[in-house]
Amino acid sequence: MRQSLENMLAKGVDNPLLRFGLGKAWLDEGNGAQAAVHLARCVEQDPKYSAAWKLLGKAYQLLADLPAARKAWEDGIASAQAHGDKQAEKEMTVFLKKLDKR
Repeated sequence: MRQSLENMLAKGVDNPLLRFGLGKAWLDEGNGAQAAVHLARCVEQDPKYSAAWKLLGKAYQLLADLPAARKAWEDGIASAQAHGDKQAEKEMTVFLKKLDKR
């Protein structure tokens, strides 16, 4: 799956959905660095992509970059609030609370 997405990117296809798919695939494989690259590009292309903000924070958390995780989730919450995505807002709020307890 990831390799097909990488092939599409190599052929010049670049859009938020592709970047999200690549970021999620890398995150599923435990590679936070590669996941963060693609998810950051995803939210650059589409700042309203709440699910990408959520996973971007997870990727940074996997890398133990907690300030970056916090910023991703804070930015994601703001985006979710602006677009009425209550579920994503709630999830990222929970992630921030857990981060604060560390």
